Amino acid sequence: MKYFAGIDIGSTAIKITIINENKELIGHRISGSGSMFYQYAHQTLDELLRELHIAKEDIAYTVSTGYGRKLFKEADENISEITANAIGAVAAAKEFGAIKTIINIGGQDSKAIALDEMGNVVNFAMNDRCAAGTGKFLDACAMNLEIGVQELGEKHFKSEGTPLSINSTCAVFAESEIIGLLGNSHSVEDIVCGVHYSIAKRIVKLVKRVGIKEGIYFDGGPALNGGLVNAIENELGKKIFIPQYPQVTTSYGAAILGVDSYTYNAKLTLI
Repeated sequence: MKYFAGIDIGSTAIKITIINENKELIGHRISGSGSMFYQYAHQTLDELLRELHIAKEDIAYTVSTGYGRKLFKEADENISEITANAIGAVAAAKEFGAIKTIINIGGQDSKAIALDEMGNVVNFAMNDRCAAGTGKFLDACAMNLEIGVQELGEKHFKSEGTPLSINSTCAVFAESEIIGLLGNSHSVEDIVCGVHYSIAKRIVKLVKRVGIKEGIYFDGGPALNGGLVNAIENELGKKIFIPQYPQVTTSYGAAILGVDSYTYNAKLTLI
């Protein structure tokens, strides 16, 4: 059996996915990027292979993607995270149906990607100039509220009033606004709900730039936050699909491309 690796080196996390030649997910692993992307990517890959009892020699093809994709020089190929995200989303959402719009919220940026009927990227928009509307912003909010980031979703659904308005478009000023709301005796639950709707409004504006089409897919770590999902669905007025492993869609897409590239190259060799 041959295996294929997709390595997504992001600004805050390294995501690695292993699939077989039938494009079936075998396993994945996520670790922090830290300051030494190359070293941590190799370390994460080694740990995943040990966990799956797969020898390095059994990896037939490796594709790297993400912010630090060119740092992983041992990769057979590297591609943009936009392309890899689209490939992974289409494959991960087969049971959902055709994907036309992808929302991706990462550690330090957010993206909206529009796909055509064949799953090809036709347009995309990105916000990478400010942390507001990203995973890092959610982390900072949780820290200011003295709760774990995994508690945000639960707090959201315990809010009893109208979501509080968080108006600042800058993450730094938004944090100050949150501290001010705490000082005015607003509940943590209402503040969390307000934060989620603040992010949702930014995401909807981003999606409108590429066009909102039915078949909406949401991935990235924040897709695990049910409260944020709820806020985005309410702002869009549409249901969105969340994959089983939203953090590894892009590395999954890179691995799938690896199977296709390996198969194509093998055919060329036979000619």
